Amino acid sequence: MPLRFHTLALFTALLCFALALTWGLRADWLLWLWNVEYSSATGLVCRRNAALFLALGIMFYRVRHAPASNTRRAITTGFICGCFVLAALGLSEWINGNAGPGILLAVVTEVVLGLAFIQAHRSSVIHPQTTA
Repeated sequence: MPLRFHTLALFTALLCFALALTWGLRADWLLWLWNVEYSSATGLVCRRNAALFLALGIMFYRVRHAPASNTRRAITTGFICGCFVLAALGLSEWINGNAGPGILLAVVTEVVLGLAFIQAHRSSVIHPQTTA
């Protein structure tokens, strides 16, 4: 069953909004999950991550109805690249002992999202959709 871009973009927007809230308000919980100690420095980076997730959430929410285009492809290609790089970094940090096994949840999510956006893009090229 091919994924529709609209559905995937909406899901991604909601996930990004949830991550923005969590990184902004309860970063200590996520860091605990990853076995990373909370400090003023990590708190600073976490709050900045929250702002980035908020921006991504807004972008995906606003683009969810966009027809297949170069702009939509640019957004999804950038996001796919970011997901795979984050997954590789997360796996590397886990292997090197800088993060606990909880980071693997993020790694799996990033890989699944990256692959889902690839599939949605391919599906929209093969079977163009109307905006709805």
